[in-house]
Amino acid sequence: MARVSGQEDLTMTPVQPMTPVQRGGDATSVVARILSGERTIGTFAGLGSTTAIEVLAAAGLDWVLVDLEHGGGDESQVGDAVAAAGAYGAATLVRVESAERIRIGRVLDAGAAGVMLPRIASAEQVEESLKHFSYPPLGDRGVATYNRSVRWGLDKAALEADPALVIVQIETLGALDQVERIAAIPGVDVLFIGPLDLSYALGTPLDFSSEPFKAAVDRVIKAAKDHGKSAGILSATTDIAAGRAEEGFTFLPVGSDATLLVDAARGIISTLA
Repeated sequence: MARVSGQEDLTMTPVQPMTPVQRGGDATSVVARILSGERTIGTFAGLGSTTAIEVLAAAGLDWVLVDLEHGGGDESQVGDAVAAAGAYGAATLVRVESAERIRIGRVLDAGAAGVMLPRIASAEQVEESLKHFSYPPLGDRGVATYNRSVRWGLDKAALEADPALVIVQIETLGALDQVERIAAIPGVDVLFIGPLDLSYALGTPLDFSSEPFKAAVDRVIKAAKDHGKSAGILSATTDIAAGRAEEGFTFLPVGSDATLLVDAARGIISTLA
């Protein structure tokens, strides 16, 4: 409130509370934007903190990706993350530990809007993993209604909904060699480059300007474009992400909850120390 002569002016209209930033509307609309090839912005969440995920969603990110492969959280965090991010219109995506049926099913039951599959080595592996996203007779996902994905039994129509977003990582030589076949598989929605792993697989560790790495990037973008899929890649900074967007990537995570925090702290130190 404004202050007059050191006292609060009680005649002033109270400040209205801030409303959540909602760029995508809700998780369903965020997924639709990804499927349409619209640019979306997110980050990885590896601290295992639901509060950090809520903060990131409140800031206006389209989605937050809970990293169960490398992060500090576990499957028990996913449901809380879905609720926290969803309150601000953001989608919760999850990178599972592995592409096993139980791992995918657990995070889908918890309400994840999409699943990232790590360490994919072949198109056949992708086809096998896709079975875990659908209920019988199309797939082998276990059917249960007492969970968040079906609103605790209140929304059985969710059992008939389209499967969650499928994000396939292209980070191994096997996946790169078969990226065109992977892109052609119905049900695959995003081809996602894990730049660190891919650079190591190509024999050029951390060298993202090497010719083999640049050729791999071009190949993934072309495969995605040719088959109507979105392409994504992790960027360390917004400047790098802007360059990736110009190249044709539309699924754009920048850093992680930990790296964003580190960068903010280092910025304070470099300015004030």
